[in-house]
Amino acid sequence: MIEVRDLQVRYGGRLVADVPALDVGAGECVAIVGESGSGKSTTLLSLLGLTENAEISGHVRVCGVDVLSASQKALREIRGARAALVMQSPQAALSPATRLGVLLRRALKLHGRPATDEVMARALEAVVLDREILRRYPHEISGGQAQRFAIALAIALGAEVILADEPTSALDVTVQAEVVGVLRRLRAERGLALLLVSHDLALVSTIADRVLVMKDGAVVESGPAAEVLAQPSHPYTRELLEALP
Repeated sequence: MIEVRDLQVRYGGRLVADVPALDVGAGECVAIVGESGSGKSTTLLSLLGLTENAEISGHVRVCGVDVLSASQKALREIRGARAALVMQSPQAALSPATRLGVLLRRALKLHGRPATDEVMARALEAVVLDREILRRYPHEISGGQAQRFAIALAIALGAEVILADEPTSALDVTVQAEVVGVLRRLRAERGLALLLVSHDLALVSTIADRVLVMKDGAVVESGPAAEVLAQPSHPYTRELLEALP
């Protein structure tokens, strides 16, 4: 679903992300971890062509689309409908004056999807949300509900890939577990491909199949999550693990 080779992202000639290889298949979860400024979020956004004013080189395919050579029309067609971005604070991306049900219907119609009650109900059920939430405004729901609504929107649109940027960092531990549980179940039931950006190695250890560790824009270590987190080979990875509470 995601295939990356020799990706380099530059701003003003300065290299901010250098990823030799990154693959995410159907039903897999790959995590990119590192501290703030390590280049992980830039990498994520570049996969959907969302890095404005950046110089990007390499090979990037998402859902069969060559992102670096595709037209804006082609990119708009895969964003949301096939590859969905879930941000740290999804409420900020939702119109505060519009009920969630209206937002959901508009998104479905925009992408040519049936905006029926049945479609919306199934999507909400998949993320364990009651249909009553569709009558609420974004400021009337919790952070955990907002994250699950963002995931429900991706499901309703038929997304095959979810790219999640720190999706649980603003949530308390209990709600984090709920959101991670939803993502894990969707992988198993729907074959969803998940690319997760996080600084939280404890969270990553519960869901990721493979891990890329980034520092100062470069990948310093990668491999199966169980191996990398149990026996890290790079000093920076060891530092991240030692910093866990």
